[in-house]
Amino acid sequence: MKTARTSHKPPQKTLQEQLPELREGQSVELLKELHILTREGKLNQDTRRKLKQVYHLVQFIEPLLDEVLKDRGDVTLADHGAGKSYLGFILYDLFFKSKPVGSVYGVETRAELVEKSRDLAQRLGFARMGFLATTVQQALDHPDLPAKIDLVTALHACDTATDDAIAFGLARQARFMVLVPCCQAEVASVMRQHKALSLSRTPLAELWRHPLHTREFGSQITNVLRCLQLEAHGYQVTVTELVGWEHSMKNELILARRQDGGQAQRQRAHERLGQILDELGLQPLRERFAA
Repeated sequence: MKTARTSHKPPQKTLQEQLPELREGQSVELLKELHILTREGKLNQDTRRKLKQVYHLVQFIEPLLDEVLKDRGDVTLADHGAGKSYLGFILYDLFFKSKPVGSVYGVETRAELVEKSRDLAQRLGFARMGFLATTVQQALDHPDLPAKIDLVTALHACDTATDDAIAFGLARQARFMVLVPCCQAEVASVMRQHKALSLSRTPLAELWRHPLHTREFGSQITNVLRCLQLEAHGYQVTVTELVGWEHSMKNELILARRQDGGQAQRQRAHERLGQILDELGLQPLRERFAA
């Protein structure tokens, strides 16, 4: 006599099992609003990669926020090219929400995204989050931004938006800058214009003779110039990976800490910056990477 087979479905994973990074007290409602979780509270696999990058970045940023908070009893963060403010919201939820002080400001040119972020912050009760629909140039003396900005972030701010974030941080003498550059076309465009002259002048131009190499080498040089610019302004710079290459090709993380003194190192970085611009025919970008 045959017995009916019973099918045993594996037990559904809890949210904590699906998302080990989830912390106690973290807002599930926020994760739903950011579409990291579905309305049923299940992990949205399409946004898992984005969340992994943001969580990794938070691990770098939290100790810096703690350091400033201990030193001066308050801390302000400006996130440039904020987009939908994934980073700002998660930082506020994990770090700022439990504290009586500290503010996060999202700077984004697209007014519709700023409006949505303002609405979400209000619904979640994130009272010390502010959002500005403005350019970096306008943000430099914007009345809704405090005079003191301790930390500047830019997560995948495209092309020259990362440079704008650096310019803002330099102008405000930010103590820290945390940057994950995205697509970078400006340097490659200048190299492309002067390619024939460069090839006649130096064999090093073979590094960017082919169009694909021009793009990739231009991207690499852009970040090298950014690091030298920061060092020339007195920042100690560390460059590392944000996450593994399997999660993102735009993977470079630039961490900058402002230091006092070090005039010799600043001067050396200033000279090296000028030498590279001259060697690669990038003189038109002197203002962009001014030191």
